[in-house]
Amino acid sequence: MNLLILAANGQIARIVEQRILNESEFADVKMTLVLSNSQRLSQLGADPRVTIVEGDIADASVLAQVMPGQDMVYVAVVDHGRDNAITKNAITAMQANGVKRIVSTSILGLYNEVPGEFGRWNLAMVKSGLQAAIDADQLLTDSGLNYTTLRLPWLNDRDEVKYTVTKKDETYVGVSGSRQSIADVVLKIVADPNYGANDSLGIADPATQGQDRPVY
Repeated sequence: MNLLILAANGQIARIVEQRILNESEFADVKMTLVLSNSQRLSQLGADPRVTIVEGDIADASVLAQVMPGQDMVYVAVVDHGRDNAITKNAITAMQANGVKRIVSTSILGLYNEVPGEFGRWNLAMVKSGLQAAIDADQLLTDSGLNYTTLRLPWLNDRDEVKYTVTKKDETYVGVSGSRQSIADVVLKIVADPNYGANDSLGIADPATQGQDRPVY
């Protein structure tokens, strides 16, 4: 599999990259990593399965350059841009090159699916970027591509991989989760591209359910 990772220096993206390079299950995965400063991942460049590209992931010409031959795209950052250039240009480049599978990072609360006091607090905190995230999710839904939107909780750096997954039409469970857990979901999709297909997955540690603020 050829995997294109956009915003490849993100904390979750780096966990994904290290696991792909170190776990036998992913031995046949080749990665193209796009980031604004290639030096930040220069240590990965020596691996023959890694191609590093320096560029702006919202730039249509950059995406047109890196898209040919890819099997899956992982957008490792939330598209908060008012014009949704990251999502729009990724969709256009994928359609032009026959690339079908995309996994995109988003936030919880897209569908008013987070209940209670925490849901009210979360809405207040994410309000400024919420419409752009909603629009990005809708663009993917309407694109005809095989998409998965990942609705991330409030993140922590715990080492544990512990999470429950809720679907688009289900109430969100939990308030926080580890970056390790989010990376694990991404890798499930890399291992089985049918996992989460054409759906929006909410991910959080179920032990944090009922809390009214993030758990760090």
